[in-house]
Amino acid sequence: MIKVLKPGLATSVQDLGREGYYHLGIPPSGALDQYALSAANHLVGNPLGAAGLECTLIGPELQFQQDALVALSGALMSPRLDGEVVHQDTAFQVRAGQVLRFEFPKAGARTYLAVAGGIDVPLVLGSRSTYTLGALGGFEGRRLQEGDQLPIGEASGQGRAGNSLPMALRRSVGGDVTLRVVPGLYYDRLTDGAKSSFFAEPWTVGSEADRIGYRFKGGSALSFQPREQPFGAGSDPSNIVDSCYPIGSIQVPAGLEPIVLHRDAVSGGGYAMIGTVISADLDVIGQMQPNQRAGFVAVSLEEALEARRVYKKRLKIMASLFNT
Repeated sequence: MIKVLKPGLATSVQDLGREGYYHLGIPPSGALDQYALSAANHLVGNPLGAAGLECTLIGPELQFQQDALVALSGALMSPRLDGEVVHQDTAFQVRAGQVLRFEFPKAGARTYLAVAGGIDVPLVLGSRSTYTLGALGGFEGRRLQEGDQLPIGEASGQGRAGNSLPMALRRSVGGDVTLRVVPGLYYDRLTDGAKSSFFAEPWTVGSEADRIGYRFKGGSALSFQPREQPFGAGSDPSNIVDSCYPIGSIQVPAGLEPIVLHRDAVSGGGYAMIGTVISADLDVIGQMQPNQRAGFVAVSLEEALEARRVYKKRLKIMASLFNT
């Protein structure tokens, strides 16, 4: 078991998500930074889909009730084991009774903790990920609370203390970010001026950013082409007749503040999607802190598919290094 002494801001159990239920209104959930969770799991010898902890901005304080092999990847949160600094992207041994603590991140927003054997909460619809809005999966369908006892599964024995992710496979977090966007089905609803300003101007992450969506502020309001709204679309020009929302889609209610929907987002609604952040950049969004600057750049579908191929190639290289 792992005992939660302090839960942190928004710590939850996550794996790579539950696919195949979005048409029923159940989002995939899972780690917002899939690469970081995958890296941590590889380092401790876990299967790729093993569940770990997603620690957001203010990390938890955890006491291990048994010896365990642990790895951390993602945001730089200065982890300490009984007061001694431990390195991220490197597997380390924890002894029964030791306490792991985190500081506020110097860069990034989410650190992922993997323990050999995984966090052994029940599978719900094929996943251990937490979907808090639906009280589904994870530990009792919610964020962690003080006093929770997290069960650890049986370790594979493939992980080793000292396993370290090569520098070439590590990613930097923090700083200004550029997010690649494929213009969407309703992009032509924007005026030419709005199209230009959306991609030309800097934006900053709003304080409301969470697992459902990231709100961006600071750019110019976006205007829409005048038209007679169809029945059921509502009066605001940013409204449409209800449509499906892909993960990563960008909506701009009333043209004021773009919202990039993420892994806990609803599956559809009545706002025009002006574009979609490509899948290879969704992890980047998950590591963005409030007030961090970002810009959007338009790419073609072919460029998006190539970026996904490169992303998956890095994951395959990582898996081959640790035989997981």
